[in-house]
Amino acid sequence: MSYEPPSYGSPPPPPGGGYGAPPPPPGGGYGAPPGGYGGYGAPPPGYGGQPTSTSTLGIVSLVAGILSIVCCFCYGIGIVPGIAAVITGVMSRKEIAQSGGAKTGSGLALGGLITGGAGIALSVIGWIIVLVFGAIDYTTY
Repeated sequence: MSYEPPSYGSPPPPPGGGYGAPPPPPGGGYGAPPGGYGGYGAPPPGYGGQPTSTSTLGIVSLVAGILSIVCCFCYGIGIVPGIAAVITGVMSRKEIAQSGGAKTGSGLALGGLITGGAGIALSVIGWIIVLVFGAIDYTTY
């Protein structure tokens, strides 16, 4: 008895004979593309519909809030942009909530609310310091 090792040559031919053209796809071809977005079905997620935009009031709120903190110790002028930041921040968050996802910038509006409130508080503290220490006359001692 003789042992013959397996052959590692070319692979065996496919079932059904030699190497010819592949069989046609089942069902008679691909057919017509489904209707919808450009004839290719539904659009991918995140595409389509109305494009989103950033709320202008949110940007105004954040800028006014930062300005109120910068100006809070300049004779208390930070109260004015602080109030503007709080008002526009509230208006912006309401506008974004009612837009149904068409507007973004809720974080900007929240940042404006926080910095505006901080600017108002620091301005009031600045006025209190000026009134308390400004009323004392140190020249008579």
